[in-house]
Amino acid sequence: MLRVFFLFLLLSFVGCTPKKESKNKSQKESISKIQKPTISSTSLVILGTIQDAGSPHIGCEKICCDSLFDRGTSNRKVVSLGLIDPESKKTFLIEATPDIASQMKTLLESIDQGDKKTPDGILLTHAHIGHYAGIMYLGKEAMNAKNASVYAMPRMKTFLEKNGPWSQLVKNQNILITEIQDQKEIKLTKNISVTPILVPHRDEYSETVGYKIKGPSKKCLFIPDIDKWNKWEKDIIKEIKNVDYAFLDATFYSGKEINNRSIKEIPHPFIIESMALFKDLPLKEKNKIHFIHFNHTNPVLNNSPERKEVEKKGFKIAKQNDVIKL
Repeated sequence: MLRVFFLFLLLSFVGCTPKKESKNKSQKESISKIQKPTISSTSLVILGTIQDAGSPHIGCEKICCDSLFDRGTSNRKVVSLGLIDPESKKTFLIEATPDIASQMKTLLESIDQGDKKTPDGILLTHAHIGHYAGIMYLGKEAMNAKNASVYAMPRMKTFLEKNGPWSQLVKNQNILITEIQDQKEIKLTKNISVTPILVPHRDEYSETVGYKIKGPSKKCLFIPDIDKWNKWEKDIIKEIKNVDYAFLDATFYSGKEINNRSIKEIPHPFIIESMALFKDLPLKEKNKIHFIHFNHTNPVLNNSPERKEVEKKGFKIAKQNDVIKL
């Protein structure tokens, strides 16, 4: 009986020890990962690539969403970019999406910023849900941030200040809004500047802008939403030639995806239209173009013939977590 007791005692210690070591190891790895900066030069990081309502899409019963509800989709966050300047120890978020919690965490952990809880600035493009609704998490029901810096165009600023629940963020000083202007450069740090550019879109509550982003050696164009390229007063081909990277609206591959709504209600340049417009560009220019802002129905989200066709023609598909040196 005594021998059985000692055997049980020995097995108990053997069984417990690995679990304790595993727990300690996991904690150390977690702390190391959080504290260790990962980006050493001025950079842009793609924090999301999906259209406003995400993927899987609310209420969607199509094949494109069916399995995603069960297996999860951490690589399908709503469209957003992060700007990172390790020299000044500053970060900036372009768009405040419904995925802002994880996107902001990724951005803030990219460099050593001490105990900062919010980026040094959040730049908004317009008042459609995927592009600004994330600021609600800065409010008292969630983060209760203190004067988080938000950049917005005049109509957008007024919309936030005059309409609840957004006005409560202003009243409670959760956010501090800086008004920006079309074509007026904003010097974020000595290494990063951005310039808002008005584009035609469904401007129910605010104007819509894209951004030109300038780093120490690279320039980027970011236009996640526009009605059609021919409605813009600027020449998109010339704009592409003036930058090193162009992140462009690719909500739909073609009109075939939309069979339950009128495309007139939600106009965007189809990928097939953009490829036709850009077909005569040299390969070097085509390589600059990274399609982004994909609707949940867009076949290029998968390893599809459509995606292969896009890449075969020299264009890029924006990928979440890609980092580009500026």
